[in-house]
Amino acid sequence: MRFLAVPRGDWRWIVGGAVLLGAAYPPFHLFVPSFICLVPAVWLLTTGAEDATPFRRHFAQGFWFGLFAHGCTLYWMVVALWHFTALSGIAYGATIVVLALYMGVVFALSGWLMQRTGIGLVVILPVLWTAADWVIAHHLDIRFPWLGLGTSLTGFPTVVQIADVVGARGITFLLVLTNVMLAQAFDRQGNRRHMFTKVGAVVGGLLIAVTYGVVRERTLPLRPVGTATLLQPNIGWSEKWEPSALDSVFHRTLTLAQRAVRESEPDLVVWPEVAVPGYLKRRDGWRRSIAALAATTRIPQVVGGLDLEWIDAAEDRYEYFNAAFVFDSLGRDAPQPVYHKRYLVPVTERVPFLDPRWFDLEFFGGFGAGEEGPIFETGMGRFGILICFESAFENLSRRYRAEGAGFLVNMTNDSWFGRTSAPYQHAAHLVMRAIETRAGIVRAANSGISVFVDPLGHQHDRTTLFRETFVTGPVVTSDVIPPYVRLGDWVGALSLVVTVMLFGAAARRR
Repeated sequence: MRFLAVPRGDWRWIVGGAVLLGAAYPPFHLFVPSFICLVPAVWLLTTGAEDATPFRRHFAQGFWFGLFAHGCTLYWMVVALWHFTALSGIAYGATIVVLALYMGVVFALSGWLMQRTGIGLVVILPVLWTAADWVIAHHLDIRFPWLGLGTSLTGFPTVVQIADVVGARGITFLLVLTNVMLAQAFDRQGNRRHMFTKVGAVVGGLLIAVTYGVVRERTLPLRPVGTATLLQPNIGWSEKWEPSALDSVFHRTLTLAQRAVRESEPDLVVWPEVAVPGYLKRRDGWRRSIAALAATTRIPQVVGGLDLEWIDAAEDRYEYFNAAFVFDSLGRDAPQPVYHKRYLVPVTERVPFLDPRWFDLEFFGGFGAGEEGPIFETGMGRFGILICFESAFENLSRRYRAEGAGFLVNMTNDSWFGRTSAPYQHAAHLVMRAIETRAGIVRAANSGISVFVDPLGHQHDRTTLFRETFVTGPVVTSDVIPPYVRLGDWVGALSLVVTVMLFGAAARRR
């Protein structure tokens, strides 16, 4: 542990930065912390550069900073994973340790590059932080793009309208840059010219972002495509998977859908993730009931459930999927195509890097990963489906939009999170997805938060947690295809390229 030792004076900045970072994210969602939460990190890097072994100290500073920061924001994992395993504390600890190691590497390499190349932190830290954010989101079976720094500003959509050009990762880059500039301004208060230049640049950048946001909010042409009803049956976690309660769980949700259709007469009904607690292919009665509801009312039903594909029917061997089914207004008994969730939650839905068929597991760690999702079409227009935390993956919504989807449907079941900060953090991702794509989004959550998000990232008809209800509202979209959809995650890609260039510059210098 001596390798991870830091001087006593470092701890105030480590703990202070972690607390500020936690305050920036939901449910607190405070505005100012997003711009100063990394100021302590910059001061740590500055003081660490004077150490006899700066690389070791910077790594240790980053590790503890990351451990405390992620420990504060991801504490809910203990509650969530408890439904699956008594070892939830170990899984939580392993997760925050891995993320802390990433932070340690970012700190250590930032200090090393700064010393080796003479390039300042104002360039190095935003680039390396954004590159690490990209790597975490593309780590195969353990990719977990849960809370990029840019997501912290989703409570203030006017400020992040520029995400339609730079994406959420671009907002992250700009926030890190802002933090570095403010840290350097505060660190050199004796040089008033330097301080005012840095602070003036930050204020000017913020004014440009706000001005852009106000203009977009006033000029972006929006159009309604219809009304949707979002079901929130609020089925408890243990109740949903109790074998003797499966029929009652299904009929409870079906009854809610029937009442919603009767009272609201929407153009589309969205059920939450795995609202049907079983395989529709094995439940003919359930399937016919949903099809009949769609046929008699002429209202399509988007239903979350489980699907399977046979590997060997004679031996009852199959691969199973977290899936979404669209029953159109014709009420066809076999809805096609079926969307299979592509990005699976690590551990709970898929054991990382192992073949799920090696384990005799059902509904834990053995789900199959689907292919690219289809574009569905109803009277309201074309839409793509995001299941659960697929809302955190910007490439899915971007691809749907590029292929002609007018709006997006997100279905989730957040009941396993309990009354923690996780449901609020989870819902925040959709604000970025809406702004990035300029598409409307509807979200149906089993226990809440169910919500409508317009192409400007504004939310309406938002439900509270753990209440059985349904909500009906207008679905609004736009016909604007923004630069981010056309260009992709160019900030993330550029950060990787610049990172390689920085290492090339360091290699050429002694």
